[in-house]
Amino acid sequence: MNPFSAYDSGTCSIARTMELIGDRWTILVLRDVANGVRRFDELAGHLGIARNVLSSRLARLSDAGLVERTAYREPGARERLEYRLTGPGRELIPVLIVIMQWGDRHLSGPEGPPVVVRHDDCGAPVRTTLTCAEGHELGDRPRLRLEPGPGSRVRSS
Repeated sequence: MNPFSAYDSGTCSIARTMELIGDRWTILVLRDVANGVRRFDELAGHLGIARNVLSSRLARLSDAGLVERTAYREPGARERLEYRLTGPGRELIPVLIVIMQWGDRHLSGPEGPPVVVRHDDCGAPVRTTLTCAEGHELGDRPRLRLEPGPGSRVRSS
């Protein structure tokens, strides 16, 4: 029996994160905001998302502190909002890149990936790696050990 089956999965950080960002539209909104698509109408048009769904996702991301609303006004128009990632929102960029790179490897057509992420300073493609706190790269088949952390709870029967 797996020792983790005795613990409450409701405390799992993956479960909590997926509760917040785990639907298709939320991930795509985060992707677009990270890529500089910041205004509501631009997001709605680029994503092809219903306005009420977009409004709901943006409100949820804002309430969770992942995006912030900033007012702007075009000359002669009413004040509107644009959205920018906050610090915690920017911390999700590596997650978005990992999802994208997985899709590039497993779901791209024969022509290859639609986007290549490059380091702006040197132009090299960005790669994601798993490293430990000592700086060791763990490779494609890492040997990992899970241990209950301070926030774990034994499941009540």
